[in-house]
Amino acid sequence: MRKTVLVLAALAVIGCTPVVNNRGYLPDPDAEKKITVGKDTKTSIQQALGDPSTQATFVQAGDAWYYITSIEKQVAFFDPTVTSRAILAVYFDKDGKVTDLKHYSLRDGHIVAFETRETPTKGKELTFLQQLFNATPGVPLGGGQGNQNPGGGNGPPSGGGGIP
Repeated sequence: MRKTVLVLAALAVIGCTPVVNNRGYLPDPDAEKKITVGKDTKTSIQQALGDPSTQATFVQAGDAWYYITSIEKQVAFFDPTVTSRAILAVYFDKDGKVTDLKHYSLRDGHIVAFETRETPTKGKELTFLQQLFNATPGVPLGGGQGNQNPGGGNGPPSGGGGIP
């Protein structure tokens, strides 16, 4: 009995071990040192560092490429938390030449703002219990009134129209 309790306790502890994920760009300090401001272009940067994680095209003059590295930790079923983030920002002028290189971290806050909103979907989200209590077998949600063709018809014409 005692062994069983110890085994179950060990499994519970192992199940709560955090999972650490490295995501994004893998930094290459040697390649970064070789970048020359005013000389290197977008093509040479892409060859040295690879494709950027994201691009900003509306910087004051020219544009910027961001190489993002992040480390996330997740415990069991909880949402992952970002424990570390490093961003290499490469700024270009209008001719596509490097004007500046900057390093940012999680401490720098929202200097690089990413869009995290989701596209809204049509309709109303229902909880599991709402779906369960509103469900009538054989009848779609809402009594079938919201499932009509947007053109006003109720679907394809019946009969005919097929290949004989």
